[in-house]
Amino acid sequence: MSPLLHVKNVETYYGNIRALGGVDVMVEPGEIVCMIGANGAGKSTLMMTICGSPQARTGSVIFDGQDITRMPTHEIARLRIAQSPEGRRIFPRMTVYENLQMGASLDNLKYFNEDIEKIFTLFPRLKERQSQRGGTLSGGEQQMLSIGRALMARPKLLLLDEPSLGLAPLIVKGIFAAIKKLNEEEGLTVFLVEQNAFAALKLSHRGYVMVNGQVTMSGGGRELLANPEVRAAYLEGGHH
Repeated sequence: MSPLLHVKNVETYYGNIRALGGVDVMVEPGEIVCMIGANGAGKSTLMMTICGSPQARTGSVIFDGQDITRMPTHEIARLRIAQSPEGRRIFPRMTVYENLQMGASLDNLKYFNEDIEKIFTLFPRLKERQSQRGGTLSGGEQQMLSIGRALMARPKLLLLDEPSLGLAPLIVKGIFAAIKKLNEEEGLTVFLVEQNAFAALKLSHRGYVMVNGQVTMSGGGRELLANPEVRAAYLEGGHH
C-alpha cells in the first residue's frame, strides 16, 4: 500500500534562508502521525509547504499518488486535503453556522445537513453557539470551529497545525479525543504538528521530531514517548 502523503527530501526557503532541509515524512492511510519540535523548528513551514505556499524548492510532495509539489494551493485543497491552520483563522464576523458552510466542499453539498449534524455531535458546544459570531467564541470553541470547518470538506487528509496552542488542558483533551474518535470510527487520516509533545505522541500512531528544519528522529508514538532524549527535550517539566 502506498502512503497517502509522502514528503520526499523537501527543502523550503524564505528568500535565502533555508527553513526545511531535506525533510522526509510519510503518512499511511488511516494513521494519525505527529511532528513535534520546539517553536521555530519548521513544523508550520512543513504544513504550509504541503499546501503549496511556499512551494518546496527541491524534493517532492506526493499526495494519493499524485505529485502536488508545484500545484497552487486552491487546487491542492480540491484534492481533499483540509487544513486547520495555526491561529485558527476562522471568519470572525460570520456565525458558527456560516463558518461551517464556508468549509463545505461544493461537490458535496448533498451531504451538507448530514455533515453539519456530525460536527455538532462531535462538538456539542458549536451546536449551542451556531448563531453566534465566530469572533465572540472562546479560544477553545474557535479551535473546534476551525477543525469542524476543515471536516466539512470531507477530507482524505486532515492537517492540524498546533491545535492545542493557547488552550486550557481540559479543552485540549476534548479536542484530541474528538480527533481520535474520527480516526477510529471513520478511518480519518491525520497529520498534526504540535508543541504539546505529550498529548500529540499519546494520540499518534507514529511521530517525527523536527529540529532546525530537519527530522532528527522518528518512531511509534509510544516509543518516542518513552525515548529518554525526547523526554529530556520535550516532556520534562509537567508531563509524565
